[in-house]
Amino acid sequence: MNREIELLKKENTPQNVIEHSKAVCLKAMKIAANFENANRELICKGSLLHDIGRSRTHGITHAVRGVEVAREYGYGEDVLNIIERHIGAGITESEAKKLGLPEKSYVPQTLEEKIVAHADNLISGSEEVDIDFVIEKWKRRIDEPDDNIKRLIELDNELIKAFEE
Repeated sequence: MNREIELLKKENTPQNVIEHSKAVCLKAMKIAANFENANRELICKGSLLHDIGRSRTHGITHAVRGVEVAREYGYGEDVLNIIERHIGAGITESEAKKLGLPEKSYVPQTLEEKIVAHADNLISGSEEVDIDFVIEKWKRRIDEPDDNIKRLIELDNELIKAFEE
C-alpha cells in the first residue's frame, strides 16, 4: 500500500485524487469481504492506482494513460486491467469508439476488476455514496445512460445486493 501511495505522490497525482483512491481502497475491501476468493492484495493495489492517470489528464483517457504510467513501474497485467477497466461499470467497444478511446472493451472481467470499478462508483470525492446517487449523477452527465445504468445495477446486484440480508 505504501508503495502505491508513494508512486501516486511521485507522479504528482493531486492530493484529492490520492484521498479518493484511499477511500476507494477501503470501500473495495468492504466489498471484497463478501468473497473468500477475492485477491485482496491485488484489489488494494488496483484501487490505489486506478486513477494514477489523473496525474496526466482528468478526461476519459485517464484510464488509458494510467495503464501507461503503471506499466512504466513494472505492474503486471492484473493491475493494469483494473486501471484500464475501472471507469463506471465499464465501457463497451462501441462506447469506446464514440468516446475516442482505443477501440476495445473496457468492461471489468475479473472479480477484482469488478470490485474496484464498483467501489470507485460508490465513492464521490472521498465520501461513500449509494447507488441512487450514482444513477442520478450519471443521468446528468452521460448521454443515453441507460446501458451504463443497467451495467451499474448488475454490478451492484452481483457484488453487494446478493449479500444483504
